[in-house]
Amino acid sequence: MKSELPVVTSSPHLRSPVTVSALMRDVVIALLPALFAAVVFFGERAMMIVALGVLSAVVAEAGYQRLARRPVTVGDWSAVVTGMLLAFNLPPSAPWWLPVVGSAFAIVVAKQLFGGLGQNFINPALAARAMLMASWPAHMTAWIRPFDAVSTATPLAALVPKTGVAAQLPTYWEMFVGATAGCVGETSALALLVGGGYLLVRRVISWHTPAAFIGTVAVLTWVFGGVDGLFSGDWLRHILAGGLMLGAFFMATDYVTSPVTPKGKLIMGLGCGVLTVIIRLHGGFPEGVSYAILLMNLATPLIDRYVQPRPFGEVRKK
Repeated sequence: MKSELPVVTSSPHLRSPVTVSALMRDVVIALLPALFAAVVFFGERAMMIVALGVLSAVVAEAGYQRLARRPVTVGDWSAVVTGMLLAFNLPPSAPWWLPVVGSAFAIVVAKQLFGGLGQNFINPALAARAMLMASWPAHMTAWIRPFDAVSTATPLAALVPKTGVAAQLPTYWEMFVGATAGCVGETSALALLVGGGYLLVRRVISWHTPAAFIGTVAVLTWVFGGVDGLFSGDWLRHILAGGLMLGAFFMATDYVTSPVTPKGKLIMGLGCGVLTVIIRLHGGFPEGVSYAILLMNLATPLIDRYVQPRPFGEVRKK
């Protein structure tokens, strides 16, 4: 009788039906409530900015990969996610060329030049936003009020004393549903919570980073964010204002640029929260979410190094 020899194959040995394209499609689905809210409050211009961002990202990725003679991977939907996230971080008054330039930078410079999906060390959409903010700050800070497109200040600018902006703050309800000035996809906390909940239910992301991020901002702004001394800050407005919800659920949880272990994800959220509050209260900008996430992206390899689980039986060197 002939014996059966074992078959040896290369890793990975554990396989899953979950694919990159499936994960990215779930992210796109989770972003749709915020897109709907943006169109309701800012009109067809919001849809135009998102469409230009997505189209430019897809064209830039396919074009670069063809020129570099690499396989074209636009079918994995990662370029669509990058384009949407960049557009969500632009003001509704942005000129048409801003999402085009930003998406091209995000895909070519921040992603493809480092090897493509899985090789970029910072979030491409946030890298592009930082570039646009440094290059065209006037366009990136031109805010309009929902429905009537009248220029106004954002709730965060009116909330933070250092800005010197004397504007009436919107109600909690207006900030929760999104009837305030801000970037295209960041104003509606309700829509972003619905999308974040979808990602949690689908297990695309875990609760660790969003909970640590939002919780840290809440505690620190309550303690240090008030004008009447310690423990007088309006922490709820700080949670609802700015890009905290968008960053916590959709960008700080990026698979490539965030830690892989639960402990590492908690550290990621904690670090993002601390940096966000420091920039909001004492930095040169009223908002700090984007820069906080980018800085913590740089720290991700170090976090992973020190929180990785130790193999059973391993003896650590002194």
